[in-house]
Amino acid sequence: MKRSLTLLAIAVVVVAAAAGGGYWYVQGKQPQREGELPLKGLQAAVSVRYDTRGVPHIQAQNDTDLYRALGYVHAQDRLFQMEIMRRLARGELAEVLGAKLVPTDTLFRSLRIREQAARMAQRQDHAGPAWQGLQAYLDGANQWQASHPKPIEFDLLGIAPRPFTAEDTLSIAGYLAYSFAAAFRTEPALTYIRDQLGADYLKIFDLDWQPDGALAAPLADADWRSLEHLARLSSDALGDAGIPQFEGSNAWAVSGSRTRSGRTLLAGDPHIGFAVPAVWYEAELSTPGFSLYGYFQALNPFALLGHNRDFGWSLTMFQNDDVDLIAEKSNPNDAEQVLVDGQWTRLETSQQQIAIKGEKPLDITLRRSPHGPIVNRVLGDTAGPTPIAMWWAFLETENPLLEGFYQLNRADTVSKMRLAAVKIQSPGLNLVWANARGDIGWWAAAQLPIRPEGVNPAFILDGSSGQARKLGFYPFSVNPQQVNPASGYLVSANYQPPASVPVPGYYNLADRGRQLDRHLANPEIKWDTQSSQALQLDTRNDYGPRTLAPLLATLREVAAGDQEKELVEQLAAWTGDYPLDSTSATLFNQFFYELAYAALHDELGDTWFPVLISTRAIDAALPRLAADAGSPWWDKRGANQPSDRTAIVREAWGKSLAHLRETFGKDPATWQWGKAHTLTHNHPLGVQKPLNLLFNVGPFAAPGTHEVPNNLSAKIGPAPWPVTYGPSTRRVIDFADPGQALSINPVGQSGVPFDRHYRDQAEDYIEGRYYKAQMGVIPARSTLRLVPAE
Repeated sequence: MKRSLTLLAIAVVVVAAAAGGGYWYVQGKQPQREGELPLKGLQAAVSVRYDTRGVPHIQAQNDTDLYRALGYVHAQDRLFQMEIMRRLARGELAEVLGAKLVPTDTLFRSLRIREQAARMAQRQDHAGPAWQGLQAYLDGANQWQASHPKPIEFDLLGIAPRPFTAEDTLSIAGYLAYSFAAAFRTEPALTYIRDQLGADYLKIFDLDWQPDGALAAPLADADWRSLEHLARLSSDALGDAGIPQFEGSNAWAVSGSRTRSGRTLLAGDPHIGFAVPAVWYEAELSTPGFSLYGYFQALNPFALLGHNRDFGWSLTMFQNDDVDLIAEKSNPNDAEQVLVDGQWTRLETSQQQIAIKGEKPLDITLRRSPHGPIVNRVLGDTAGPTPIAMWWAFLETENPLLEGFYQLNRADTVSKMRLAAVKIQSPGLNLVWANARGDIGWWAAAQLPIRPEGVNPAFILDGSSGQARKLGFYPFSVNPQQVNPASGYLVSANYQPPASVPVPGYYNLADRGRQLDRHLANPEIKWDTQSSQALQLDTRNDYGPRTLAPLLATLREVAAGDQEKELVEQLAAWTGDYPLDSTSATLFNQFFYELAYAALHDELGDTWFPVLISTRAIDAALPRLAADAGSPWWDKRGANQPSDRTAIVREAWGKSLAHLRETFGKDPATWQWGKAHTLTHNHPLGVQKPLNLLFNVGPFAAPGTHEVPNNLSAKIGPAPWPVTYGPSTRRVIDFADPGQALSINPVGQSGVPFDRHYRDQAEDYIEGRYYKAQMGVIPARSTLRLVPAE
């Protein structure tokens, strides 16, 4: 694939430029943002006014014209993003990206997203406004695609355009739900620790041994290899395709009693993997009876984030566990049967074919048990003998997402907002909102399954017992929620919320939420857009100092020489801040990794160690480990002499210093965070050189880190640390003047290479600047007029 892509890149771009035709080739691919164009199906002319960031402000006379125009302009800015995301969700990437994407396609086929999208499409009210709006939007996107030159990426990959469908839109909803599914990594890793290492090793994860929860039949070595492969594949699937994964988020709302303006204020910054194009497409929509400044995903006409003059909302990820992995017991006389409720039950099977660029298609067999799809058998030769089923709320609920977000876009009262939230069932989302009437609140939107008492879904469940059974769903009324709290503010930051029913999940630590709450609770602050920006850009939390605290005495003991002792004292005085010039931040991050490696790798090996450190479980585990001098993790397996915490700290400290000296120089003053921690926005084709020079944006020195408010996060590992995810937009809306809200895109509004809006916000984003997200009559840089085609 690499050779063919490189040759195509040279042929299409470099050779064309050398021949003098490169300018005209590139210009022919650019969006048209002024003039007049005919569009079939319009009932009246539509005005599209573009602001200085390339955001369209669409004015139409009715809803169908509005959505048809949105689809048209969205496609001209983001057609390749639409194409690549539908291919990911439907398991069709190998057809254009080659054989290396076959495992990703196989995984997504096994998730059964395609089939569920078809069922969801059939369940829609085809006469209802949500379905009609979707059809108009898709028609607009398809009209643009049929009437314009293909994007550069289509030329490079040889993509043949084909119409977009409602099933594509709903499949992308499945990708959205899957991207939250931490279970594929966390449950196998924790089950391995439980079953292979034992009870004492679970203490740092704050999990009980629960011997009744052990699998009836121990998994074989081949099963563990299969699960490790599945965990890695799940973790890498979106990254290999260059498609962002949803990770976390911040949002808060403040009542008028706590703001400078006396009106409510809303702030939000969903944390999603960085990529080119950026995940959100901004647009203002207006008709005589409707207005919205929205943030849209590819192929979705209904904004997932938005506001108007009366109402606004943001999202954070609920992080509830809506995926259970289930080890089935196979019939020793018939591998196609599993034991469920005391009866041998035959697996359902179906055949599918994966198209592969330049190769013969691959035939795969998909299997399903009564608990859900079998997700490991599709791994072929690497699959173990035990079938692993997946129960997933996305497949098991009605989940009328389309209708839910359509209604959310039009909610102008608290009751309408709540009715829309009830329809958002998977993935679990926190809807944080404020309105101009003075109300603030949040709802955890999800259908929460009722599991049998005592079942811990943090582990792989036993399908032959009653563990995997679901007893229904809790009513929405018991979901975590809060409206108009006495404190005058509320904050959501992915930590586990208080609830009246069990809500297991893969929650983030409370450190980020505590840092936000610490500021929001300050009665001396009257909140406004300026102070909210400062809080979104905050680069500090308590995690580093509290993790180091129990180890400082040992570090002082093992530090050799004046320079090392001075570095330890700098760490002792460090406040957990991550500005670009910090050297303590760099030293802590390297030591954090080396400590994890020295303590855990000898038990987990190259197989499970990288899986575990890719989960949120490690964030909570390491501070507990640091504080527990008697943990069995400190005893190094295979060592010639007994090991303890002091020995592991000494090893980690020495390796940290050696690595930083080798990477950044011997002088610790050169170990600055901005040199070690950088952000590059990667395009799906930018993984192949020299295409990275054409399509990627960056690198930029990046402040912040994992789980501070400015959550620019990198994977745990040795320096340097390329940032993988963070705030996908930053928004602040003061309802004293919601028409002058603030916003920023991490890269640019356009996904078209060489367009002036392809990367025009990237530098402002990393430096913490904002733009106005203006509503109504705005100073237009250009105007496109769409008129009914004759």
